[in-house]
Amino acid sequence: MAVDLGKLVAEVKENISIGELDRRRVAIDAFNTIYQFISIIRGPDGTPLTDSKGRVTSHLSGLFYRTTSLLEQGVIPIYVFDGAPPVLKQRTLEARANKRVEAQAEWEKARAKGQLEEARAFAVASSKINKWMIDSSKELLTHMGVPYIQAPSEGEAQAAMMVREKIVYAAASQDYDLFLFGADVIVRNLTITGKRKLPGKGIYINVEPERIYLKKLLESLKLTREQLIWMGMLIGTDFNEGIEKVGPKTALKIVNEHKSLGAIEKYVKEKYNKEFEVDPEEVEAIFMKPEALEIGADALNEKIAKFVPSKEAILKFMCDEHEFSVDRITKGAERLVALRQSSGQKGINSWL
Repeated sequence: MAVDLGKLVAEVKENISIGELDRRRVAIDAFNTIYQFISIIRGPDGTPLTDSKGRVTSHLSGLFYRTTSLLEQGVIPIYVFDGAPPVLKQRTLEARANKRVEAQAEWEKARAKGQLEEARAFAVASSKINKWMIDSSKELLTHMGVPYIQAPSEGEAQAAMMVREKIVYAAASQDYDLFLFGADVIVRNLTITGKRKLPGKGIYINVEPERIYLKKLLESLKLTREQLIWMGMLIGTDFNEGIEKVGPKTALKIVNEHKSLGAIEKYVKEKYNKEFEVDPEEVEAIFMKPEALEIGADALNEKIAKFVPSKEAILKFMCDEHEFSVDRITKGAERLVALRQSSGQKGINSWL
């Protein structure tokens, strides 16, 4: 599970406009974004978009239109894809898979009963990313001329490194794990900005991008980044389960009162009669010394230069292969080509 820091960042997060990211490069967590699209872009009963061959295309729709919109507003997206997960993440992945299987069964029951609201909620919970979705996303981004990075392991670790090295301005994801990996600036809601319906309710809210600085967060909590990682371990991360009954506020108190990981382990044992189910130092190392590609500014510029949008390739892929509207995709493809070709167009000077 992603570390739950939501309540603790409330005082330091700030709503921003997309315009504040004009001419800035942003490393986007690709898996997180794809998951959002396959969860959100669904029919009334929760059925995702598919082509005539039954292949899910919700993520392609989301990537195409949202990325085009970001580019038109001056944002320079660089998608980062996960590689092989650390061994310690396997338990989390298995637990998620089991929950999706359960949600799938409940979705089918609700649809059979005509309970559309319930069906859609279970459908969202059953969402999963497969290899074809990843490969098709990369292919679409290539045709669009939008660069992507294949991380050797955790995409969030790669994105965080790129922010720390200042070859991108910020990392974009819905998860706060980026802070544990050391991202100096994160942006949330970037790919889901707009009106969204609250689950199980007939009301809509306006979702705006949020920016959070790691420095401000650490100052507000009076913690070092290492201590923030200890907090995450107490609450629970993708690599350990956390300590039962310890939430964000309790974890903060424990970390403030115990100045070493060993002291925290001892306290948890005495107070809760619990132990971390995995070696906490190994979890700490995943965040402090993650596996990531060393990418310099020149190398990234060279990579970006190789990505050029192709109207013909976009139409062939989206319309011929996956049956999207020719008129709508043509308009989007033409806008992408015009943006890249026009050096005076908003934000395009920053591509290179």
